[in-house]
Amino acid sequence: MVRSSYPDVEIPAVSIHDFLFGDVEDDRLDAIAIVDGVSGATTTYRQLIAQIDLFAGALAARGVGVGTKVGVLCPNIPAFATVFHGILRAGATATTINSLYTPDEIANQLTDAEATWLITVSPLLAGAKAAAAAVGLDDDHVIVLDGADGHPSLPALLGEGRTAPEVSFDPETHLAVLPYSSGTTGRPKGVMLTHRNLIANVSQCRSTISLGDDDRVLAVLPFFHIYGMTVLLNFALRQRAALVTMPRFDLTDFLRVVQEHRTSWVFIAPPIAVALAKHPLVDQYDTSAIKVIFSGAAPLDGGLASAVADRLGCTVCQGYGMTETSPVTHAIPYDRPDIDRSSVGMLLANTEARLVADDGTDVDAPDEGASEPGELLIRGPQVMAGYLNRPDATAEMLDADGWLHTGDVATVTHDGIFRIVDRLKELIKYKGYQVAPAVLEAVLLEHPSIADAAVIGVPDADGQEVPKAFVVVQQGAELDADAVMAHVAAHVAPHEKVRQVEFIDTIPKSASGKILRKDLRTR
Repeated sequence: MVRSSYPDVEIPAVSIHDFLFGDVEDDRLDAIAIVDGVSGATTTYRQLIAQIDLFAGALAARGVGVGTKVGVLCPNIPAFATVFHGILRAGATATTINSLYTPDEIANQLTDAEATWLITVSPLLAGAKAAAAAVGLDDDHVIVLDGADGHPSLPALLGEGRTAPEVSFDPETHLAVLPYSSGTTGRPKGVMLTHRNLIANVSQCRSTISLGDDDRVLAVLPFFHIYGMTVLLNFALRQRAALVTMPRFDLTDFLRVVQEHRTSWVFIAPPIAVALAKHPLVDQYDTSAIKVIFSGAAPLDGGLASAVADRLGCTVCQGYGMTETSPVTHAIPYDRPDIDRSSVGMLLANTEARLVADDGTDVDAPDEGASEPGELLIRGPQVMAGYLNRPDATAEMLDADGWLHTGDVATVTHDGIFRIVDRLKELIKYKGYQVAPAVLEAVLLEHPSIADAAVIGVPDADGQEVPKAFVVVQQGAELDADAVMAHVAAHVAPHEKVRQVEFIDTIPKSASGKILRKDLRTR
């Protein structure tokens, strides 16, 4: 077992709202909390706290409170912070939904999470309304932040001037958020994260990720994803930094925002690193304000990290985590240039790890160099309470001693530096988004000309993982790759599309019928 070399940090037994906003220093109240990267409009900490309280009061007046689940389908705009923390301030639970989801996928998450309210914006309203209708939500339970006929709006709700409710719950057990993850395999499951989980991970990050109140943080990673939710929406605000929001990634807009708003910390996923290292457009903008590029959500190649650092003249770090760990468990500290950038760095405070070999024995850290590989197990206060209504899946992921089985294979050096070297789990990471092969396989098998199918992740020209389908065509049918990809694209979110297709005679399977993905990977 390896324990973090950092001393344990205190995890206050309070709500996430009180932890983040209960003791904002007087001299920070009128400092900027959020900047709209599109319009340049600013929100101070004083204004943000007031808006959160007003929104919580409006929700409470409508019966929203402890036990209520509220869906949030919204891009990165300043209002996201108001509604997200307003939900938690009211004692309810937020289930954040991928903005790229289809109506069916939105409806599935609302149903599984047992959400009785949905918050969205007008550009996403068509999909939101279709999903709401499918699960029986009336228009008055679908809040459209920027306004739409027949729906409550954010200005109207804030304008009611209601006082935030007094709520009581145990932060150690009360669910704050229900993001969705495929875990190590299978269909998405609701990850139960408590107020303590979120507070713990913010507290743990403070000893490793050293941004402060003089930093401007680019928030292009989606807040609905646990990475954006914890590291940007919560951690950056707890550090009293200013968040500069972007509703989606576009390289020109990204570089413009970096230049105009002088962002000093930029949190990314590896596909953005590819653009920063290679695209000629980067040279046309002033990126000199960037101190740190911090990558997560998928593995970052060490050579790519060096290329970005050299081109931008900044420090590049990366970390590791999962939705099930709130998410951060490892990070390369900003002040440790000696650590290999292809590693995921060191364990955060209060965190323990084990590496377990194929035979079930623990892999020990060596006296020098790197260990043999083993599956990475994590234990700490950031580990989820479990999967919503999925005790079997919870038991597979989280053992009786509190160890979370990540499904990733890692090594560790004598001085506690971890590297992810392989993945036991089947999950595909496309541009930081989770793509479950089982979901795509089910869609493929709905096509009348497809007899059998399997999906794996394969590297593209830039070394990033993309979904590839292996397809067996029905006898007598004709089908080409474009038709396969178009069929899948019509039924899934854009990030879940199949990007490559190979036709084969049979899908390799075990005697029990399990797809032998390792055989497909060797083709």
